[in-house]
Amino acid sequence: MRAWNYSAGPSMIPTEVMAKAQAEFCDFNGMGLGVVEMSHRWPEYMKVAYDAEALLRKIMNIPENYAVLFEQGGGRGQFAAIPLNLLPEDGFADYFVTGHWSSCAEKECAERYGKTVRHECFHKNENGQYVVDFSQMKVTEGATYAYICLNETVNGIEVFDLPDTGDVPLIADMSSNILTRPIDVTKFGAIIFGAQKNIAPAGLTVTIVRRDLLGKARKYCPSILDWSVLDKYESMYNTPNSFAWYMAGLAFEWIEGLGGVQELERRNIAKSDMLYDYIDSSDFYKCQVAKSDRSRVNCVFNLNNEELNQEFLAEAKKRNLLGLKGHKVLGGMRASLYNAMPIEGAEVLVKFLKEFAQSHGGK
Repeated sequence: MRAWNYSAGPSMIPTEVMAKAQAEFCDFNGMGLGVVEMSHRWPEYMKVAYDAEALLRKIMNIPENYAVLFEQGGGRGQFAAIPLNLLPEDGFADYFVTGHWSSCAEKECAERYGKTVRHECFHKNENGQYVVDFSQMKVTEGATYAYICLNETVNGIEVFDLPDTGDVPLIADMSSNILTRPIDVTKFGAIIFGAQKNIAPAGLTVTIVRRDLLGKARKYCPSILDWSVLDKYESMYNTPNSFAWYMAGLAFEWIEGLGGVQELERRNIAKSDMLYDYIDSSDFYKCQVAKSDRSRVNCVFNLNNEELNQEFLAEAKKRNLLGLKGHKVLGGMRASLYNAMPIEGAEVLVKFLKEFAQSHGGK
């Protein structure tokens, strides 16, 4: 029996994708070897790579004037890559901070690469819940770019509306909510995301960048982080994470077969609504994010009596409900309901929450 994995990442991969990868692991397309053994230069693997990019372009409707780069590492590496590729030595960038990861991105740029203007874009409302403050998302005159994180994995905050940045490129980190809802790629100068939450195993990062923004990297930007170099070599400047790239292609096939991102959005709304509706009706749990800004994929919540936290996690583990402990920065609990999580995963979790509350005199 497979466990229910609510981890924020690496996270659950669709069972259909896992099964296909398992079937092909030792013998890919009758070649007598697996993808992990195959040279990334062989035509058989090049087809895997090209097909994956083509599918991603199709399901996200990515225009041809955007490059799609499959890179090593994680989203955090792009905190450096963004200013190294876009920010002139004498320039500055706006950072719209809506939680932990956007704060980390701003700090990385400010401490190492150049000037930033930090906009604090979330606060607690009169009910003590966190809300996104769009009034602070105003571009500073002369900014080279504006950075935003559309889903704060740690804080459980999701940004659903985009700020108007005019001619200033909007650079978005979508590591935890990529492909969970339709987006208009043309609203962004660049989109970066780690693959380990909604797509593939850890170790793969994808950058989607408008081509007119290429060729601006600083002279000392490492070649492996230079988007123009990666574009020139079709993401094959060095040996890529070939297995994760292959797995990403399988995930894109799975998404297309379901009916695309629109169907995933429908499912994600249903799952998160089910969980949040119960939490809001309970006197045992609480959510510290306002309804308007709650993440559909990283649902954070607290037990009103936090002395029960360890008992809660231990009991959850007994039932094969794993990965519910919140991030160390915030504490509490977090249930990540990414694309691969079926509706049954939300149902099982709500059933456990109810039973645990009732066993301790709550509802």
